[in-house]
Amino acid sequence: MLLRASQSLVLLIDMQQKLAPAIFDSKAVEQAAAWVLQVAVQLEVPVWATEQYPQGIGATLPALAELIPEAQVLQKMHFSALKEPHIVSSLVCAGRKQIVVLGTEAHVCVLQSVLDLLALGYQVFVVVEAVGSRSEQNKQLALSRMQQAGAQIISQEMLAFEWLQCCGTDTFRQISKGWIR
Repeated sequence: MLLRASQSLVLLIDMQQKLAPAIFDSKAVEQAAAWVLQVAVQLEVPVWATEQYPQGIGATLPALAELIPEAQVLQKMHFSALKEPHIVSSLVCAGRKQIVVLGTEAHVCVLQSVLDLLALGYQVFVVVEAVGSRSEQNKQLALSRMQQAGAQIISQEMLAFEWLQCCGTDTFRQISKGWIR
């Protein structure tokens, strides 16, 4: 199945200030997530973020938070975002069937959220460059498990090209400047 911008919603999971320094290759994960968010904003794909216990772990990273409407930053206490009734009801109201997942940690909150999204019947796409864990091994194990459960593991360019669908448009030219030099 191909991604369609009109059916997609981006869910950024727990990319927070006090957790980020512990993530393996955290700057690359943050840059990839920022790029995906910028493309989503340009294509009018809704972007939501979750924050796990922000009083202790801090807020969403500032470079990412500036790309997300304040009303779409959702607090949670469960590792899976889908264990929070307000998040589930918001997703249902959004009416999007394709959920693009980014965030940390891949083997905890991302994994559990993805498994619950799949159980609820969503088509789930995990952007490999934009998820991270404290160890690369945990990230790879989580990606494998998510894929075995039915999630699509994709690259950021796969995402962009599928959302764009064709070249020759102003939107394509604007977005492609980010990867074609």
